[in-house]
Amino acid sequence: MPESVSRPQTLYDKVLSKHIVDEKLDGTLLLYIDRHLVHEVTSPQAFEGLKNAGRGVRRPDCTLATTDHNVPTTSRKNMKDIASFIEEDDSRTQCVTLEENVKDFGLTYFGLGDKRQGIVHVIGPEQGFTLPGTTMVCGDSHTSTHGAFGSLAFGIGTSEVEHVLATQCLITKRSKNMRIQVDGELAPGVSSKDVVLHAIGKIGTAGGTGAVIEFCGSVIRSLSMEARMSICNMSIEGGARAGMVAPDDVTFEYLKGRPLAPKFGSDEWNRAVAYWRALQSDPDAKYDIDVFIDGKDIVPTITWGTSPEDVVPITGVVPDPETFATESKKVAGRRMLEYMGLTAGTPLEEISVDKVFIGSCTNSRIEDMRAAARVVQGKKVASNIKAAMVVPGSGLVKKQAEEEGIDQIFIDAGFEWREAGCSMCLGMNPDILSPKERCASTSNRNFEGRQGAGGRTHLMSPV
Repeated sequence: MPESVSRPQTLYDKVLSKHIVDEKLDGTLLLYIDRHLVHEVTSPQAFEGLKNAGRGVRRPDCTLATTDHNVPTTSRKNMKDIASFIEEDDSRTQCVTLEENVKDFGLTYFGLGDKRQGIVHVIGPEQGFTLPGTTMVCGDSHTSTHGAFGSLAFGIGTSEVEHVLATQCLITKRSKNMRIQVDGELAPGVSSKDVVLHAIGKIGTAGGTGAVIEFCGSVIRSLSMEARMSICNMSIEGGARAGMVAPDDVTFEYLKGRPLAPKFGSDEWNRAVAYWRALQSDPDAKYDIDVFIDGKDIVPTITWGTSPEDVVPITGVVPDPETFATESKKVAGRRMLEYMGLTAGTPLEEISVDKVFIGSCTNSRIEDMRAAARVVQGKKVASNIKAAMVVPGSGLVKKQAEEEGIDQIFIDAGFEWREAGCSMCLGMNPDILSPKERCASTSNRNFEGRQGAGGRTHLMSPV
């Protein structure tokens, strides 16, 4: 075991050091993993590897599985089983295989008939499976979402999924420490999605490469847990391994009464909170990279190109690639304009969209539903919109929204009110764009073809 260090530590340093099982001279770490989220896309080969080697799952009690990426979000009222409900062959095979594997290995599973089913990065926090100070992995890059709780959470590949299932450990390396400090106040109408898009626009998609970002400052402290999750969710889009926010009373309040969290008021809860309160970066802790942002400089932000760093204010215009600093950026900019079907100088507010998508692991929680509903209440979807879709992040989010009458607000406005799933965030299920269709999306990636071949995506907040 590595010797304890007396130097000031960051939040990342503290959580990492508590989970190091072994450290080699070359810096390779064997890290203990507290929580493992599993879904249908990156797990089939991992489970097959376990079966071929005659191994079991090391900690079934620390593993939680659900289907989310490939599932249709149409009504499930008449669904008999996954095999007959999912039409696409590969998607059906992956979902059926996960159901078989969770039975074979005795894992907790939230399937399509379970109200707790949903996107892995939504159900983990709402169940209290995500806790401060833990290490957490999933075969999905946006596992960084859970860092909002002060968890060290990051995505892994399928071979690593197998390794964690078999050993509850992971081979990794130390990351650099990066701090993004956002101080001041946000103007009305500016959301956490605008904060993170602004930050990515500032540092670029490679700005956090090799680092774990700690988000801090008065603006971050003022945010709800769901807003913090949106920010940490997109840490990966800034190139980072993970994103983290130190836990505080907002965190503890959110966790009270969650099914898988320590029981509120118990000795276990009190001990946990006492430990969680210590998960703050030391005052003199050193960061390899520091970024400071003034909250008043952040405005409602939208992407124009095919990378999350291609951002402009909603009141701005499509930039001219000929003004970019390097020839490579100019070439890339010209390609993006062609792919997106845009002309430099066009005001963003004048760009017409074909579809609207409110959902994804970035913005599909109850606060997102409420915020968007306040905007659309009493209004109607514009006549040029082919489809407007709202997809709650979990069955429980859907249930709560319906209890609050939010579903009816959307339906009255002309939106489709869907079942839980990843939906139009990615082209792996029936909810996709047709070539050259343009979408206003609350998701996290606007790459070429991300929402369907030839689809054009503009990232933005739910409001």
